[in-house]
Amino acid sequence: MMDFTIPHTMEMEHEELHKELRKGTRGGGETGETAKKVAKILLPHFVKEEDFALPPLGLLPLLSKGRVTSDMEDILLMTDKLKAELNQMLKEHKQILTAIKNWLLPQRKKGNWNTSDLPRDLPYTRRLKKNCTILLRY
Repeated sequence: MMDFTIPHTMEMEHEELHKELRKGTRGGGETGETAKKVAKILLPHFVKEEDFALPPLGLLPLLSKGRVTSDMEDILLMTDKLKAELNQMLKEHKQILTAIKNWLLPQRKKGNWNTSDLPRDLPYTRRLKKNCTILLRY
């Protein structure tokens, strides 16, 4: 059986997002609570992505060179699962996007856009929001 590896850049992105989300959930008050809500939606979604949505991307370099082997057939189990779960995963992306907006709302309400935790939170949420928005187009 062929090993279907998630592209390194995607692994790094998920790892960084996990790290930033952990930091956000440790924060206190309303911002920390809304970060926990993001985590509740996002973490199970990440598991799905890592189990069956992202590994097929690891085949793209080989496929782009016209290399197709019989052991690649095993990827069909993952792509079939992705096809079956896609509508639910896109719904989750909408929920994640809403949760991220709510995560930032307490800071926006307070006018605390210059607080020390915001530079950490904003890049994370921008990347996540961007990823959700791109996928929601499909």
